[in-house]
Amino acid sequence: MNCGPAAEVNNVSQQYNRKPRWLMHGVTAENVEDYLYSILPHRDETLTEMEAEAAKRDIPIVGPAVARVLHQLALIVGAKKIFEMGSAIGYSTIWWARAVGEGGRVFYTDGNPKNADEARGYFKRAGVAERITVKTGDALEILSEQKEQFDIIFNDVDKEDYPRVFKLAMPRLRKGGLFISDNVLWSGKVADRNSKDASTKAIQEFNRLLYESPDTFTTILPIRDGIAVAVKG
Repeated sequence: MNCGPAAEVNNVSQQYNRKPRWLMHGVTAENVEDYLYSILPHRDETLTEMEAEAAKRDIPIVGPAVARVLHQLALIVGAKKIFEMGSAIGYSTIWWARAVGEGGRVFYTDGNPKNADEARGYFKRAGVAERITVKTGDALEILSEQKEQFDIIFNDVDKEDYPRVFKLAMPRLRKGGLFISDNVLWSGKVADRNSKDASTKAIQEFNRLLYESPDTFTTILPIRDGIAVAVKG
């Protein structure tokens, strides 16, 4: 009987008559993406439940393939302080919190108090609540209030705000720290140089800022919907 990760994704897709959002709108060929998800290791009960809830209620989460990249990047740079912009129910927050380890700190931000309350429950069940500071409100305003520097700033807010996030994040990132942003390929729509869509134009401007900045070295990874990883020099 097939009971591996691929079967888990298929079961969720069939139950809610659609693929989870984290499997939609990617830029990788569909059969390749299906293969990548089919070989992922099992997640624990808390993460699996969050994935199911995200599929059921169409909640935006990064999904397990992207989450593993985020976790790995945090381990590579030895991150202990992470600021996350746009956390929803806290799926990626748990991956960050596990990466920073004991004594580490992750800032969760979301504008919806109900999301924050739900996330707190998941954090407790995952055993990482003591590593997470929960903030509700506008993520950009909350970041602007921070006086300390972070090892990683993760950007997943409204796309039209991406250029503003770039200007806020750089002064609050330590040298050698990572500025990571999701959805920077925007389902491939960034390739349309004549797009009139406000979100697409904002992401195009954001990507230009990243690559032209003399203070960062940036690579865009064509994983799922595109992840930009910028290292502060």
